[in-house]
Amino acid sequence: MASCPRILSIAGSDSGGGAGIQADIRTITNLGGHAMTAITAVTAQNSAGVTAVDLMSPDMVLAQIWAVMDDFDADAIKIGMLGSPEIALAVAGFLKSLRNKPVVFDPVMVATSGATLADDRTIAAFHKIIPLSSLVTPNLDEMERLGGENMIAGLPVPFLIKGGHGEDAVLVDRLIGSDGEQERWEGSRIDTRHSHGTGCTLSAAIATYLASGDSISGAIGKARDYVRASLKAAPGFGAGHGPMGVPKI
Repeated sequence: MASCPRILSIAGSDSGGGAGIQADIRTITNLGGHAMTAITAVTAQNSAGVTAVDLMSPDMVLAQIWAVMDDFDADAIKIGMLGSPEIALAVAGFLKSLRNKPVVFDPVMVATSGATLADDRTIAAFHKIIPLSSLVTPNLDEMERLGGENMIAGLPVPFLIKGGHGEDAVLVDRLIGSDGEQERWEGSRIDTRHSHGTGCTLSAAIATYLASGDSISGAIGKARDYVRASLKAAPGFGAGHGPMGVPKI
């Protein structure tokens, strides 16, 4: 492992800077890592919503990945918005070539504003990536669209089911393994509309901590604390779901 952990983020670009590649770069850099990227899509969006999406070709996504891997290598991989089944299958093919590298898969389906970022065919292709991951981080809605918690049984990868989309005052994130064992983290809801990019930030932070040698449980705990600090540091930009801030480490 390099002294500065190298994290490759495979995700879409958010022109408003709240989520996606921009959130990943900000998080990885703030946590002391070196951020590298393979952009899957360019989106036109702000705090109010997504107005346009332009997907990269699968060949271009792979070209970015291999340009990075052949020269710099990576200590961990974070996967976010993929945008199409063809890109998802191309990324799955790349993952098959990896050996002993943490892979954190955040199965992005819907933007905070409600815009759809993955259709049914793309979600079906996610099932080619899941068994090749070290951790999958769906929210409650994404878990249901993946097939529900029953699908976890027998898979060689744990799921962190995020409770932020729940309605209770106390939010619960649950780590569930193929054996059904659970670990839970609880936290009170932070009252803010500036929460754009929470999932991206969490998964990027987990990947960075894993690349630094933390266990999955330890990385999740630290990443959750980082996201909560980011929510509290939000600068208040935008009329809708604004970006989080950059907390002091």
